[in-house]
Amino acid sequence: MKKIIWILLPLLFIAPFFSNAQDEDEEDWSMYDDLELVDEGEVKRYAKPTIVGLSPTRFFSVSYDMQTPYTMNLSAARFPASQGTGWGVDETAPISESGRVNFTGGMRFNSNIPIISKSNLVWQSGLNYMRVGYNITDIEADGNASGLASILNENGLNNLNWTNTFFVPISEENFFIFQGSLDMSGDFGFSLQPFNTIRWSLAAVYAKRVSERKRWGLGLARTYRVGNLNYVPVVMYDVTSADRKWGTEILFPARAHGRYNFNKDALLLFGYELEGQSYRIDQFSVGNNSYEIRRGELRPRIELQRKISGPFWAHFQAGYRMDWTFNADELEGSREFFRGFFGTQDYGMINNLTNTVYFNIGISFVTL
Repeated sequence: MKKIIWILLPLLFIAPFFSNAQDEDEEDWSMYDDLELVDEGEVKRYAKPTIVGLSPTRFFSVSYDMQTPYTMNLSAARFPASQGTGWGVDETAPISESGRVNFTGGMRFNSNIPIISKSNLVWQSGLNYMRVGYNITDIEADGNASGLASILNENGLNNLNWTNTFFVPISEENFFIFQGSLDMSGDFGFSLQPFNTIRWSLAAVYAKRVSERKRWGLGLARTYRVGNLNYVPVVMYDVTSADRKWGTEILFPARAHGRYNFNKDALLLFGYELEGQSYRIDQFSVGNNSYEIRRGELRPRIELQRKISGPFWAHFQAGYRMDWTFNADELEGSREFFRGFFGTQDYGMINNLTNTVYFNIGISFVTL
């Protein structure tokens, strides 16, 4: 499998340069551009959900994500951290366990299916799965080590996600986007995990479609993008140049990309994405408490997207995985709390991962 991937990567990267064709927020709603509502004999027009030049929407996508080797450093686990016996937020915790992570990654599946496609409402829903497997060797541990490295090596981390997105136009130029998601994340297998450890996220954006080449929006989000629960402002800014070659696809702070369209069948994105979630570790979750790794990553990257045939596109991503957080919290009664930038709640563990290069390659069923 690895040999096949390394053979495909360079072929996928150079493919668009031989084409003669011309030309995650996150939705490309072009399939609904011409929808109208007839009201009492008059045509009421609503804002179109998209602008020209954006990268295609992925209805279904399967990809494989992998990181090159790095070092994992873990502190001792302190129980119960929720009662002030953990590591202080400004404390430097000594390393109790370390290991060489030879491989990190796994398969990812994403879907984004239209449920309602009326002129005054578009609803899209998707089930998603992400696997983060580990191969860890040379584990060194002292008497206070928690054994987390061995747990990750054996079980890895899994994420099941259900996301719903609603596009609600209110005039020819103005619209709202609402997005909600539920996540079950942890080292669970087929038995899943307690439903009271499901975490929810929500975002709302008010936006304006200035022209067929520009739209912007402002909003607010409750998110786990960098592992911990956070509340952040949202800025959307999508624009395409007059020649339809250059553009931006920005949903700050979740991601921000510049875009170059080689032609209608190939494009390049360059920028960054924040990735993360709160993962429950079953062995450390005593009683009704939930012990969770706050996994968050900053990923500066480039991404090449290339049409294969018909609605099928391939993509290749290469970038640098930067550790935002891999610390842990113990949630008393499995109830989430907000630390933000100024909270003083103790950590259950203070961990760090050295930064490394990563790759992602996949195939998608899209709409333009």
